[in-house]
Amino acid sequence: MSGLWFTELQTKNFGITMKVKKTLQTEKTEYQMLEMVETEEWGNMLLLDGMVMTSQKDEFVYHEMMAHVPLFTHPKPEEVLVVGGGDGGVIREILKHPEVKKATLVEIDGKVIESAKRFLPEIAGKLDDPRVEVKVADGFKHIAESENRYDVILVDSTEPIGPAVQLFTKGFYAGIANALKDDGLFVAQTDNPWFKGDLIRKIFADVKEIFPITRLYTANVPTYPSGLWTFTLGSKKYDPLKVEKDRFYPVDTKYYTEKYHFASFVLPKFVEDLTK
Repeated sequence: MSGLWFTELQTKNFGITMKVKKTLQTEKTEYQMLEMVETEEWGNMLLLDGMVMTSQKDEFVYHEMMAHVPLFTHPKPEEVLVVGGGDGGVIREILKHPEVKKATLVEIDGKVIESAKRFLPEIAGKLDDPRVEVKVADGFKHIAESENRYDVILVDSTEPIGPAVQLFTKGFYAGIANALKDDGLFVAQTDNPWFKGDLIRKIFADVKEIFPITRLYTANVPTYPSGLWTFTLGSKKYDPLKVEKDRFYPVDTKYYTEKYHFASFVLPKFVEDLTK
């Protein structure tokens, strides 16, 4: 193979490879190795510690499913928090909901925000919106210092490596419950069932002990390990499977629809088994 190729080893024995046109940025930040590359297939792509975080071609899947499922489930999501998500994609989707009065982004690594604004403007373009407050801070600490504050919390973290490890603990989910209002709900990205089944099983069990309504849903993100990605939703009151038809309204999306809102909770048996 000629040219420059990048491979993310998703396990010790399996990886995903793509052809790179050029490297746009390489920087060792305080927290991680940040790279931005221009790829032939996926456009500009953000890598953190050698793992694909987002790309121009398929980013809409993850960001839409992270945001719209919980924001249509909650009848009045006025105060929304995003932990992580420095690329700004989830914020962009949140702002498509007119009920949202304020969206707070807490990203530990300010360099991610800077890089996304420069090289991924169609993803990060809403970070300067007047409804958005951006804080370069530790999301774990922000959650711990918040009480009865948010309607919806979205945990848009990296994989459970380095600074993100504490965002996959039962104590963190308990903190989220405390930071949510009495009818609040949250969603966290919870990796893939092909390689991280034990992680999904543990997270689901932990969340189920804290929240009366716990659901797992999936989406297809081709640049993420295995392509099949899961999200775990914990809710104090509102069930995403019981959203009334008149709650939905048109939003500009490429992946999420009202029908797919419900379909995403229909799990293959081996994935459903992780929730038992």
